[in-house]
Amino acid sequence: MGKTEKRTNILLVTSDQHHYGVLGAVNPILQTPALDRLCAEGVRFDRAYTCNPTCTPARASILTGLYPSQHGAWSLGAKLFEDVPTVSGMLRAVGYYTALIGKAHFQPLASRPGMESLECQPLLRDLDFWRKFHGPWYGFEWVETARMHAAESHAGQHYAIWMEEKGLVNWRDYFEDWPPNPEKKRRLYASRRWALPEPFHYTVWTAEKTIEQIQKAVTADKPFFIWASFHDPHPPYLVPPPWSELYDPARVAVGRMIPGEHEGNPEHFRKAALGHDVEWWKRVAEGEGAVHGGHPQHREEEELRKDIACYYGMVSFMDRHIGRILDALDHVGIAEETLVVFTTDHGHFLGQHGLTAKAIHHYEDLIRVPFLVRWPGHIPAGRINRHLQNLVDLAPTFLAVAGLEIPPAMTGLNLLPDWLEGKKVRTWSVTENHHGNRRFHLRTYVNERYKITVYREWKKGELFDLEADPGETRNLWDTPSAASLKTELLQDFLQATMQYESVPMPRIAGA
Repeated sequence: MGKTEKRTNILLVTSDQHHYGVLGAVNPILQTPALDRLCAEGVRFDRAYTCNPTCTPARASILTGLYPSQHGAWSLGAKLFEDVPTVSGMLRAVGYYTALIGKAHFQPLASRPGMESLECQPLLRDLDFWRKFHGPWYGFEWVETARMHAAESHAGQHYAIWMEEKGLVNWRDYFEDWPPNPEKKRRLYASRRWALPEPFHYTVWTAEKTIEQIQKAVTADKPFFIWASFHDPHPPYLVPPPWSELYDPARVAVGRMIPGEHEGNPEHFRKAALGHDVEWWKRVAEGEGAVHGGHPQHREEEELRKDIACYYGMVSFMDRHIGRILDALDHVGIAEETLVVFTTDHGHFLGQHGLTAKAIHHYEDLIRVPFLVRWPGHIPAGRINRHLQNLVDLAPTFLAVAGLEIPPAMTGLNLLPDWLEGKKVRTWSVTENHHGNRRFHLRTYVNERYKITVYREWKKGELFDLEADPGETRNLWDTPSAASLKTELLQDFLQATMQYESVPMPRIAGA
């Protein structure tokens, strides 16, 4: 590839829990000019999937190019151990400047001996510690991070230091208390309108610090891999004005549950969507451990509309500051030399199927993600590509962009031929989901037309024809006429899991 200074810069921009349809390029009600700009100047991949519909496993897969069952951070509350090879570390080893700004979430909020976590209380609010800590961490030379969403009590770390440096020494007044105070929490979220002044919001901080790191790399004359990791639009639903009033709840699109659609689904679909059997979920939790998203999901339409309007406002606010980062690339004259990828860790329910926010149901709303790629002079502009993509493919593709060999242990695929020339790389995608119990240990296989979901030690499942039934309202799992199709898809599913087995080293001897 030649000297390291000639390598391509890589800027990864992520949101958190972002429905694939919440983009102005897809839904005209949305005001997202920066993301629309990326669509116009690059490629929008319309069928990109997460490898896990929760934060920690998906983010760890982005970083490692491994599936959650392989890299170790298999669930929320698990840790990505710091000796697992990362794309950031591999790029740093060949001269890249590497930085992570924003949400990390590679470690649990609690820690045990041998599984120590920097992202736990009370350390999150030990600002003296964070003033001294900027890495190296997971291959990143420089880290500035914050753990919370909205006004959660996890606020602290580098973000809190920044607020104090900006003059907001009473920042704790705008966040939940630690230890928690239920009454203050209720007051903070009641209106969805955050009293935190906009200039002190973590979205502003993420953009400002990302721009600083871009300038730092340019000054040092080094190629960079920078991850700008925005926290929104992950609930709780809370944003400062004017963003809290940007969208009229009466005009937002509300997802619906079609009458009878859950009749052929496993029991937990009805229990979640109808939202009246709290005791059933308590028994699940008592018998099998915590199930993230395993609770009644039903929301009254008036409240759901307010949630969606706030969610849209959070996206538009974030988009404003993504635009600042894109403008910074232009200002320093490196946009032509920089690959920009925008995506998220997983999707979000906005009432579809009777579900809200994050759940354990592998509908497209949850496992499909926005996925935009811009690389001027290399990737064609203004295209929409419907080839399958998966977040686990980002690490190997970034290595390919940098001209580096992809380690055999990395099980994601190099998507560069698809990005550059539209040559199909993936013909299937797999999403894993493991909650530490048997009933809700599930995996989903998707090909160009069909989707099938299998549960560990459970005979029920889902099978959807995404071409004939894009709304996923007719589960064909127990349909007699689909029996041969189910058998074929299960065989393909098994083949896929065998294909993404990790090979840590080549075989070098006969015995």
